[in-house]
Amino acid sequence: MILQDQWRFEARPRGFHLVTSEVYDHLPELPERGLLHLFLKHTSAALTIQENADPSVRVDFESIFNHIFPENLPFLKHTMEGPDDMPSHIKSALVGVSLTIPIVDHHLELGTWQGIYLCEFRNRGGARSVVSTVYS
Repeated sequence: MILQDQWRFEARPRGFHLVTSEVYDHLPELPERGLLHLFLKHTSAALTIQENADPSVRVDFESIFNHIFPENLPFLKHTMEGPDDMPSHIKSALVGVSLTIPIVDHHLELGTWQGIYLCEFRNRGGARSVVSTVYS
């Protein structure tokens, strides 16, 4: 059986946001066994699974990404939408826009220290559309 839905993450400021509970809130009752696939329909944000216990991890991720991919690089051509646009596309391409997570005993089989992150790379990215697909 395949269950599919589309929903939105509310607009968030630039940064790495722990959204595991929000993902659960949008899912149907999960099967005993299966897979969840999440697909983010954007090119300037991303999804990842990372450390969920210490909030400083999210701050460090943001700092490192901004250090590696700064705004206002003089050689960038895609700048019509602002100085954060092209760096956000590069960050999104490297992190990725989809996740596949096993479902075991009606729950997402995340590790003890793992959580789902929405990585917002724009200063004002707006709400973000997600397609969730449960395979059982």
